[in-house]
Amino acid sequence: MADDNKKVETGNSDKKAATVVAKAVYGGQDKRPGGGSRPPRRDNRGRRNGSRDEFEQRILEIARVTRVMAGGKRMNFRACVAIGDRKGSVGVGLGKGSDVTIAINKAVNRAKKTLVKVPVLNDTIPHTILQKVGAASIIFKPAKQGRGVIAGGVARAILELTGIKNVSSKVLGSNNKVNNARCTLAALGNLRQPDSRPGFKTKKEADKTENKIEDKTENKTEDKTENKIEDKTENKIEDKTENKTEDKIEDESNDKKSAAKK
Repeated sequence: MADDNKKVETGNSDKKAATVVAKAVYGGQDKRPGGGSRPPRRDNRGRRNGSRDEFEQRILEIARVTRVMAGGKRMNFRACVAIGDRKGSVGVGLGKGSDVTIAINKAVNRAKKTLVKVPVLNDTIPHTILQKVGAASIIFKPAKQGRGVIAGGVARAILELTGIKNVSSKVLGSNNKVNNARCTLAALGNLRQPDSRPGFKTKKEADKTENKIEDKTENKTEDKTENKIEDKTENKIEDKTENKTEDKIEDESNDKKSAAKK
């Protein structure tokens, strides 16, 4: 018992000595201010996390895929995910994994690599488009304000993530969600701004071209009429001069003949 008491006393004295040394070194303050709570970070990790969450995610389909192996069946999961910022950027990705969360993470990463910038004009698409990818085909038409998104299934989710509020659509081909998602993304990627489409002209440009064409035609007609008038006058003058010279020559010849006879 005496030995045990001695050991306890020596342990307490060691702790007291450690506390005295710590106070002497750190000035009587703990390493972490605020009672052991960690101070806020000064790096940009918070900003990075904020930038990651700028895209909204929608799970379009989760399928269970089985593969027959030598020892039995191996089961995996396939996830089709669409992401978008509701400001014109949208992407679709497909991922596979042994767990649902792994498949979704892979699909999100692939969707971020295949982002498409969609031109949005007055909360709708700029023009009608018919797209066909494989067996899937889909048509999009612009709509008026307040019409809403008339679409179903995969197309509706992708259009909402894009930020389009008024559009009419119809899925014409396959019922496969993955193919329809790819077809929708291809159709949105092929949309063009009105000024960037080849051969497209606004009303002002069309009026200018019409005025130019009219001016050219008027100038051509005026030039033709002037040329015709000039040609006619020149021909008349030439005919008169020729007739006069011929008459003079005949008169001189007649005078010479009469003089010779005399």
